[in-house]
Amino acid sequence: MARRRSKKQEKAIDELLSYLTIGIGVYIYYLTNSISTSVLITSLLFICLIAFMFIKKSIRNERLRQSGINEIDKMDGVAFEKYLKELFVKMGYSVKLTSVTGDYGADLILEKNNKKIVVQAKRYSKSVGIKAVQEVKSAMSHYKAREAWVVSNSFYTQAAINLAKSNNVRLIDRKELIEQSLAIKNASKNK
Repeated sequence: MARRRSKKQEKAIDELLSYLTIGIGVYIYYLTNSISTSVLITSLLFICLIAFMFIKKSIRNERLRQSGINEIDKMDGVAFEKYLKELFVKMGYSVKLTSVTGDYGADLILEKNNKKIVVQAKRYSKSVGIKAVQEVKSAMSHYKAREAWVVSNSFYTQAAINLAKSNNVRLIDRKELIEQSLAIKNASKNK
C-alpha cells in the first residue's frame, strides 16, 4: 500500500500551489504587460485552486465519515474490541475475544489458513506507547501464535514503532484502520 502524505506535506503542497499561481500571474504580466489580464488570470487560477482544495477536503471528510472512525473514537475499549472482531470476521478470520481481565496481553485471537495471530486493541486518544507492543509480543508464546498485531484508532510513538520493528510486531494505525474499514464497507456494497 502506498504511503499517504502527512498533514504537514499536504500543507506544503497547498502553499507551493499558491506560490506557483502567484508566479504564473507575475509571468503573465511579464508577457502581456497588462495588469488587468494578469489579475484576471491569477484570480481564475486562485478560484480553481480554492475549489480544488475544497473538493479534496470534502472527499477526505466523506471517507472519514464512511469509515466510521468518528464512532470508533467515541467507543470504550470493550466496544472497540467487538468492532475489531466484526471487522476481522468480515476479512475472513475466525475471531475469539479473550476475557476482559487476565488476557495475557491479547484482546483478540485471529485464525486464518492455520495461522494464529494475537491482537492487542488500543482505542486511544493519544499515541500508543511501547507497553502495547511488549504485551502483545509476550502473548504470542502464551497463545502459541505466529504473529502479533497492535491495532489502534490512533498512532504510535517512535519508541513503539522501533520496538515493533525489532520484534516483528505489526502496527495497524488510524490510517490503516480507516482503509480496512472502507475496504470492507465497499466490498459489502458491491455484493
